[in-house]
Amino acid sequence: MPLFRRHGTHDADSPPRPDSSPGASGASGAAGGQARLEARVSGVVQGVGFRYWTLGEAEKRGLVGSAGNLPDGTVKVVAEGPRGEVEGLLAWLRSDGTPGRVDQVEAGIGPATGEFSRFSLY
Repeated sequence: MPLFRRHGTHDADSPPRPDSSPGASGASGAAGGQARLEARVSGVVQGVGFRYWTLGEAEKRGLVGSAGNLPDGTVKVVAEGPRGEVEGLLAWLRSDGTPGRVDQVEAGIGPATGEFSRFSLY
């Protein structure tokens, strides 16, 4: 069975999280304000190029931040930039377009901190 085949759920049946829905408080409150995504992605997401694909997707969207493997087998993604692009990256993380197999994405969107100058991997 190929690792890049999609299995499992992507939170499609979960109710929207108050902190990750469009129009949630944070950033500047405006649709075009700067926002910060903090997400933890679980499933088969280590050893399949997930961080590199996330880097590419973030750079396409003009986002800065980081993605890294955690000891528990999940990947942490932090991204900052225009709210619409941050929300787009979150939608991508939850989509069938990611490598590996995403079982769950726990995420929140809040105000950007400005701590990053580029997107990096760790």
